[in-house]
Amino acid sequence: MSLSDIVHRFKTLTTKRYTDGVNNNDWPRFNKKLWQRNYYEHIIRDEKSYYQISEYVQTNPLKWQDDKYYA
Repeated sequence: MSLSDIVHRFKTLTTKRYTDGVNNNDWPRFNKKLWQRNYYEHIIRDEKSYYQISEYVQTNPLKWQDDKYYA
């Protein structure tokens, strides 16, 4: 299976579970898209790259409310 197949299946499964939760468990409805259309892939080739990406993943959510597309 390719990476794109894995990502597609993950998005499909989690969207289905979310939809079931909204319909059957009174979860709050999210009126935007759950997933972005594509994704950015990057092969981590060394320790420096790993730490830069790790730092981004950990700190990026703290910056979301400052983003012009934040809802």
